[in-house]
Amino acid sequence: MAVVKKNGKEAVTHYKVLARFHGAVTLVECQLETGRTHQIRVHMAHIGHPLVGDPIYGSGMRKGLPPEAKKTLEAFNRQALHAARIAFIHPATEEEMDFESPLPADMQALLEALQS
Repeated sequence: MAVVKKNGKEAVTHYKVLARFHGAVTLVECQLETGRTHQIRVHMAHIGHPLVGDPIYGSGMRKGLPPEAKKTLEAFNRQALHAARIAFIHPATEEEMDFESPLPADMQALLEALQS
């Protein structure tokens, strides 16, 4: 998957910066208009802000982090991506479905380490 100017499928992601940590990591909120495979991961990497823990589109360790935050990032063994809310129209019943999920404990710990 990649951002391409010619012959690519449309994919629209709106994002808002919620917090910046040590000039190395940024917490963002994304709202999607489309639902392409790896859409958030591809778009964030394309603008130079790959997801923490992304083995495909991510990059190496962020510079400028304090030792505790760097240690927590190194131990984070998955993508730092969480769907706090997802809504869609059910394809069979045409009922609007809406789900919310709290931030998982490992991501909360990651944020706390970055805030230190």
